[in-house]
Amino acid sequence: MSQRISQALTKLFGKHRIVFWYDDDNSLRKDFETVELDGVEKVEVNNNQFGLKYRMLREEPSQKFLVFHQGPQPADKDNWLLDVQLAHTDFRTDKASLWLTELELPYEFKPIVAKHEHFFGLARRRDRLRASVTKVDTPSQILLKMLAICADADMRLDSVLENLLAEAAEDFGFSIDDFRLEDSSDPKSKIPHPKFRLIRKCGLEDFLWESVQRVYGYDSSRPSVKDFAIELFRSCYAMEVRDEESKIQNPKSKMGSEALVFLKRWKDSRTHEQAFESLSNQCAEILSIQSDLERRPLKQLAEVDYFRLVDLKVLSELASAVLNKTMTSGEVTQVIRLRRRGHWYREFSHLYEAVEHAAALSGLLDTLTLQFDSLSRGIEVYRETLFRVDQIYRKFVYHSERAGNATFFHKLTETICGRYTNSFLMPLGDRWQEFVDKMDKWKIAGSVPQAGFFDRYIGRVLDKNNKLFVIISDAMRYEIGEELSRRIRSEDKFDANLDAMITSLPSYTQLGMASLLPHKKLSINDDKGMTVTCDGVSASGTAGRDRILKSAIKGGALAVQADEILAKNKEDVRALVRDHDVIYIYHNRIDKTGHTRDTERQAFRAAEEAMDDILRLVKKLTSANATNVVVTADHGFLYQDEVTESDFSQAEVKGDISGTDRRFVIGRNLSIEGAALLYSAEDLGLDGDFQVAIPKSINRFRKSGSGTRFLHGGSTLQEILVPVVQVKKRRETDVSAVNVDIMPTTTSVISTGQLSVAFYQSEPVTEKVQARTLRVGIYAGDGELISDSHELVFDLTSENARERELKVRLVLSKEADNYNQQPVTLRLEELVAGTSHFKEYKSAQFTLRRSFTSDFD
Repeated sequence: MSQRISQALTKLFGKHRIVFWYDDDNSLRKDFETVELDGVEKVEVNNNQFGLKYRMLREEPSQKFLVFHQGPQPADKDNWLLDVQLAHTDFRTDKASLWLTELELPYEFKPIVAKHEHFFGLARRRDRLRASVTKVDTPSQILLKMLAICADADMRLDSVLENLLAEAAEDFGFSIDDFRLEDSSDPKSKIPHPKFRLIRKCGLEDFLWESVQRVYGYDSSRPSVKDFAIELFRSCYAMEVRDEESKIQNPKSKMGSEALVFLKRWKDSRTHEQAFESLSNQCAEILSIQSDLERRPLKQLAEVDYFRLVDLKVLSELASAVLNKTMTSGEVTQVIRLRRRGHWYREFSHLYEAVEHAAALSGLLDTLTLQFDSLSRGIEVYRETLFRVDQIYRKFVYHSERAGNATFFHKLTETICGRYTNSFLMPLGDRWQEFVDKMDKWKIAGSVPQAGFFDRYIGRVLDKNNKLFVIISDAMRYEIGEELSRRIRSEDKFDANLDAMITSLPSYTQLGMASLLPHKKLSINDDKGMTVTCDGVSASGTAGRDRILKSAIKGGALAVQADEILAKNKEDVRALVRDHDVIYIYHNRIDKTGHTRDTERQAFRAAEEAMDDILRLVKKLTSANATNVVVTADHGFLYQDEVTESDFSQAEVKGDISGTDRRFVIGRNLSIEGAALLYSAEDLGLDGDFQVAIPKSINRFRKSGSGTRFLHGGSTLQEILVPVVQVKKRRETDVSAVNVDIMPTTTSVISTGQLSVAFYQSEPVTEKVQARTLRVGIYAGDGELISDSHELVFDLTSENARERELKVRLVLSKEADNYNQQPVTLRLEELVAGTSHFKEYKSAQFTLRRSFTSDFD
């Protein structure tokens, strides 16, 4: 006891010169006599009040005094030293008083300590409380801090609730009353609901629910965390759908905007994401949300994101709308843009993207014309507009495949794939075939042949004593190259020019790769692999192509695989660039995936990965001082996700067949019965006496053991038109973020519990004018957030100004009441790159002027 008294007194004298000690029950004289404190004079009150006062205040104004009084403190009117005591402090020796002294709290807080003795009985909790208390704390604030310590939360009620909800999510099916009330202050405790159990044992449960009722309007005869969660989801869902007749609505509920703000912040919290999702799913079942959603129109749910089931409902409605053409592509995009701000969007992003691309493809097919009057014009039209159909279809299949097998999505997939084939792929192939049928030789006027690649794109650069680095991505068809060029241009300091070539025929890997090498004659060999020679030298494999390059280029040339370059460090790549005038880099992801039967449906995923790889290669080369980089391909491909019997050719090829594929046959003395064309080697610009048979349009030959979705070798536009992307890197920055303005409102006064505001993206997003992500909220003058906040992505590409507006509804929190009749700020903030900090982007000033009736908004 004496040691605790000495410690407590030492602490008091650290802040006060005079300390009064009242021995209420006449039991501490011995402790007073034995205690010794450096620099402290011990005196006793014994009918000497005036003399003590004179000595302490006049004679020794710097000396520290411990003033002992035998018995309780006199009544104020009889206490001649009361003014001195009030100017300094007093010391009590009961347990509660010692704790108050330790916490440096005044004695008016003694009832709190006495009532919640279990809380103060653990030094660790007292230490945390002492670190957080201030001189201006009220009893309620002290109790809230105690509550936060029990819940291991920040010193805010919303943080306490978030931690209790996280705890409840782990054992949602149990009641706190199912367990004994042992002390669960041990952080390693495995007892269910340890935080709430500690709150109850510390006598803070009543304060918790009184606070929750006062702030959030939650009122229950049997309050519990589980019941609060159910009522929170029920009330906020009912407020969002705004249906007073809903069975979900609880007419007795008083939960309002503050609960709405809490739920919005909680669901957007990365820390509590798992708990929110768990409780959301469990509450959805308890509240029969699925049944309620059946009668909800899409418009009513567009911005509701409290339940996973809502996203499934929205997706189902959107898929149905695309199928039945009851919504335009633009309307579908608007809904999906709203859903992107929702909690569950990440889980369903591929389904949303698939629906959006399905709507875009459907809209495009409705307005499409496939009219052209020559092969040259057909290529022009495809490069201008038609490639977009293949591109959007690729995106649709990619996202559908990534999303997995959603039952409600099967019908949409079947319909979109059917329309793509029947309304575009087949008629385009047939129209193109009409002109191919009239060709004497495989040569299209006005187009660059693949066999001329080296002279056109490499020879000219070498003639100027410059270096060139070629990336050849197997099966990267034109529309993929178009997207790649846009992605390259979107990189700071990069520019990319897109050109096109016509591949050699048949459009397969061995011939396409050989055509890109320096040569005078190309010939297809009589082997199973249908290998190709350049001027009699085998062009098979990286080693063969390396030999051909080295023999043709005096300044040093190299053929290498892309994986080798990607694995090298910057200095090694720099050395390669320095020591070679030409490097051919071979990349194979699309063709390898598409030609494997078990993975052919992942060909479009491979296309996405291929663009990522090539962008990395381009950056690696340019960082090593490569100034001229060209990206091209050996051939393109056809892809149909749904293949029917009608897609197979009835043509038969007979003769001395040396090689076969789905899209071509090679041999001698060939004859054809049915819809296929027969070419001699000379017709195709090749050396030799072989022949090539190619089925017309998009049809394929039957071949056992091979895939049916992904194929190439024929003469359709998708197979024979390949990109040539010429990449340059500039010295100066040329990328900027799009500008966003806060649109003027009709009034600068906020008089209700919410504020609707619109934002305007002043220009379309392009490769060089890029999207901007901002956070918006309403802030008080002291920086306090007094509303919910939203993350907004401004990535609109429309040329129509009206379609570049974004509207948001901000809900004020109860904290806003503390700032009524004061100026507040609507603030747009932007994340500082590489940090977790935000900086102000733009702001608008408002005055908060709410009447009591706004509580009912």
